[in-house]
Amino acid sequence: MEMLKQVVVITGAGSGVGRAAALAFAKRGAKLVLAGRRLEALEATAKQCRELGGEALPVKTDVSDPAEVKALFAAGVTQFGRIDVLFNNAGSGTAAGPIENVAFDQWLAVVGVNVTGPFLCSQEAIQIMKSQTPQGGRIINNGSISAQVPRIYSAPYTITKHAMNGLTKSIALEGRRHNIACGQIDIGNAETEMTKRMKGGVPQADGTMKVEPLMDVELVADAVVRMAELPLDANVLSMTIMATTMPFVGRG
Repeated sequence: MEMLKQVVVITGAGSGVGRAAALAFAKRGAKLVLAGRRLEALEATAKQCRELGGEALPVKTDVSDPAEVKALFAAGVTQFGRIDVLFNNAGSGTAAGPIENVAFDQWLAVVGVNVTGPFLCSQEAIQIMKSQTPQGGRIINNGSISAQVPRIYSAPYTITKHAMNGLTKSIALEGRRHNIACGQIDIGNAETEMTKRMKGGVPQADGTMKVEPLMDVELVADAVVRMAELPLDANVLSMTIMATTMPFVGRG
């Protein structure tokens, strides 16, 4: 499908990787449905997208709420007629600390955004993609490199991101018969508001603190767009994009 005709839903679109991806799609003329908890931030992203030539619909959404997720996708279809791409990007974590100190409400909050959210959004997207003409679409999950290797003192985030591997592969398998492709991008140390703290040092497995290198978030956004640009008979099942010299291969 030509890029100019794609309708793209992005969760967590008010900042960071989500905003960068929205702008990258907008440059190619995509129609964007922008989801997130902060309407003001979504409207700022939408404004930037329109300035770049894309169409954008901001929809305040808690992705862990089934009713709000249904409303999000209904708004997208009402506005643009179909859904071609879902980027499950919204994510949440806890302050660094030992697993035994994680409060139950903290655990539920992270699971809600990082697992329940992508699950609910994927359900809605799949139902739409199956029924629309032409049939099909693509789902891209933000796994994070924590889907492969944990950071110390980040158990809730790591556990939920490992769950994304199962979600991605399940959708990729079940989506075949409906012309739905699903892939995952695992991102390491993209420079955003969330990763600014790394400039002051990040806890390492050996107990030390280390300043870690960062990469331009626009490189990540371009990678997401490249995944989405593929014809539906081709799929990037798994991609890792990271700051070249960050501690990951052989982490710790």
